[in-house]
Amino acid sequence: MSRFFATGTDSESESSSEEEQVVRAPAPVYTFSDDEEETRRVVRSMKEKRYEELEGIIHSLRNHRKIKDFSSALASFEELQKAYTRAAPVVLKEENGVAPRFFIKALTELDDWVVGAWNDRDARKTLSKGNSKALTSLRQKLRKYTKEFESDISSFRENPDQPVDDDERKDTSSSDESEDRVKEKPKARRSPEPPRRPPPQDDESSDSMDWGSSSSDSSSSSDDEARGAATIRERFLKRTTERDDDEERDRRRARRERRERAGKISKRDQADDGGEWETVRKGAATSDKPKMFAKDSDIDAALVVKKLGEISAARGRKRTDRRAQLELLHELRTVAQQHNLGDALQLKLRAATVAALFDYNPKVSDAMKPEYWSRLVENVDQMVTILLAHEDMVLSETITEENEQLVTPPYKVRGCVLTSLERLDDEFTKLLKECDPHSNEYVERLKDEVRVSALIDRVCQVVERDGTPQEICRAYLRKIDHLYYKFDPRAVKKDLPPGEETTIKKMERFCKFIYANDDTDRLRTRAILSHIYHHALHDNWFQARDLLLMSHLQENVQHSDPSTQILYNRTMANLGLCAFRRGNVKEAHGCLAELMMTGKPKELLAQGLLPQRQHERSKEQEKIEKQRQMPFHMHINLELLECVYLVSAMLIEIPYMAAHEFDARRRMISKTFYQNLRASERQALVGPPESMREHAVAAARAMRRGDWRACLNFIVNEKMNAKVWDLMVGAENVRAMLGRLIREESLRTYLFTYAHVYASLSLRSLADMFELPRQRVHSLVSKMIINEELLASLDDPSECAILHRSEPTRMQALALQLADKVGNLVDSNERIFEKQGSFFQRGGAPRGEGRQRERPREGWGRRQRNRRRDDERGHDD
Repeated sequence: MSRFFATGTDSESESSSEEEQVVRAPAPVYTFSDDEEETRRVVRSMKEKRYEELEGIIHSLRNHRKIKDFSSALASFEELQKAYTRAAPVVLKEENGVAPRFFIKALTELDDWVVGAWNDRDARKTLSKGNSKALTSLRQKLRKYTKEFESDISSFRENPDQPVDDDERKDTSSSDESEDRVKEKPKARRSPEPPRRPPPQDDESSDSMDWGSSSSDSSSSSDDEARGAATIRERFLKRTTERDDDEERDRRRARRERRERAGKISKRDQADDGGEWETVRKGAATSDKPKMFAKDSDIDAALVVKKLGEISAARGRKRTDRRAQLELLHELRTVAQQHNLGDALQLKLRAATVAALFDYNPKVSDAMKPEYWSRLVENVDQMVTILLAHEDMVLSETITEENEQLVTPPYKVRGCVLTSLERLDDEFTKLLKECDPHSNEYVERLKDEVRVSALIDRVCQVVERDGTPQEICRAYLRKIDHLYYKFDPRAVKKDLPPGEETTIKKMERFCKFIYANDDTDRLRTRAILSHIYHHALHDNWFQARDLLLMSHLQENVQHSDPSTQILYNRTMANLGLCAFRRGNVKEAHGCLAELMMTGKPKELLAQGLLPQRQHERSKEQEKIEKQRQMPFHMHINLELLECVYLVSAMLIEIPYMAAHEFDARRRMISKTFYQNLRASERQALVGPPESMREHAVAAARAMRRGDWRACLNFIVNEKMNAKVWDLMVGAENVRAMLGRLIREESLRTYLFTYAHVYASLSLRSLADMFELPRQRVHSLVSKMIINEELLASLDDPSECAILHRSEPTRMQALALQLADKVGNLVDSNERIFEKQGSFFQRGGAPRGEGRQRERPREGWGRRQRNRRRDDERGHDD
């Protein structure tokens, strides 16, 4: 028998083995005596209960933050709001209306976490649909809820380490103070199972691993057996201690953090807690950062270059820590500066740092982080400063590493500052594309263009001194890319101070150098297009037109790269706007027709992508097209383009339709405008226009009726001014020009429509009707007569236009159209029969014989074929 079931000692068990009857313990194995049983009942105030509820929810929120569970975090935050609402009366009474510090800390941490997750666009794209929606809702609700605690949160951020809360005071208080609120009963001995949390220090059952005890004999009774059964059941019930464990763990962590801040943590505490935490970075698993140089080494330029080669050799390798590389290069540059190893070595180290910064972003399509881009600008600027300070220092890609001279002048360093500048400019464009164009962040990023432009000017000075003509062309083109789309109000002024250079003169100087020295057609093409764009932006219509016609770019631009084609589309759009502002409606329509008739001006100008239709493009193509998009501040207003195109088409199309109303072979000048006009005419009920397109169509219908005042009101009104015309330079001149053109084209439409009604027309009456000068009316009528658009003659003494009735009437014109259509129909039928060559007979053949095919004779008409058909039917009968 096992000794664990005996009630006596070892000597008693040996003596009892000699007897026949063995005395066993009755059943006190699992019974607890009154002395051993102890329970604790805590009397808590309402404040403690409410605060404990808040702490439990805050602890859940922290757990959700660790695993980035936004859905659960949203639910816990809503629960936290409700719990704080319930605790509000207690807070108002106990804390004088001030929110508890642990609650403010939880809100601050949650706000920082949500803001960080929202700003991390790459991580936000990888979230699931539910987590993404939960993050958006949590952000909105948190921003709305924290407005009530703005002052508390700001004071907490100013001094986050100040422990003034009841919760923290409770952690630092002694166990004697907490026992004042506790009424104790005899404690129960803990079960032999492994405890879920460490037992209290004042537990008296440290030696209670023996299942039997000598005191059980004297204390066993029937009451004890009943109590033992009850305690056995309680003992094996599941106990909810997770929250207590979490609270205890949080208290220990808080105490440890306070001791660490005070510098009082001991090695024993670190050993108990498993040591200090160490942040593991992405990359190679290295224990400690290697030392840069040995302690007694003689540091010179050769040793630094050797160390630089070792650091650079790790570039591009798998699991290379790019951040560690930047830190090593910074430390190496600091060492070289401390030992005064020269500016040439500093230039080489700066070039290596720039290359490492470019390598820090693993994805070429993604933009760099703003802080690393700022470091990149700083390093390139330092490189240019060193080069400008030393005329005997050359930085070039043609210099090999063996031919470098870093110690004695003339200094020669391998590298290229122009390539670094071009990549920096491209990264700046990517940064602008990544930002929301309607946010303040975009404005802040756009302010950096001043730094980029200043840096380009300084690089141009270096390249003009040391570079080849082709490198100078590349540098000038970068300067042109930041100039061509900007309007310079000084260029319009005539009284400029002497010696002041406008952007038009700068563009002309840069472009002429590229025209003369560029070896590749691409730079010259882009310079020409940028030059045309800049001239058109300042209303230099004739210079821009002549430059475009002399370059013949429209003939072979389809063979250029996509970015050059986008620049060509932008140039043609701006050239059309310039022609319209100058009153050249036909030229404006010609420039915009090819762009607008496709229905995809947004994509052609690289200002966005249309929704995908039936797998029109793959994900790779969409990604490539997004990389080609223009930054928002360089966009051309698409609504302005469409309005100018439709108004130009109206001023051309409506007089042409009136002149060729009965012409069957009339061509369409603008297909887009014609379709919009026909769609409006097919509508049974046409309401007042709302959109810009509806305004243009309503104006066209009014012009067609001869009502030029209604046409002008549809085109020039408050709504159209705000949306379109006020966006142009010289809006008042544009509106005056529109009124003049609408009156003139309405006059021409009137003459084309009603010329066959009158025998003569008074020029003075026409001038009064359309509010035009008499000389202008005379000029328009004379031009129509010369171009044979109007069959009339002018009588100067009477100031009348004598109309000649040689034109057919409406009935005659319709009859001629009908005759032409019938003749065309007969001819087409004859051609169809000639192409077929044979036909089947309709009548049946004699029985026993198959149907025979007969070939019709050439030149038979419809009458002969009908007669033959009648004869065959009579034969069958």
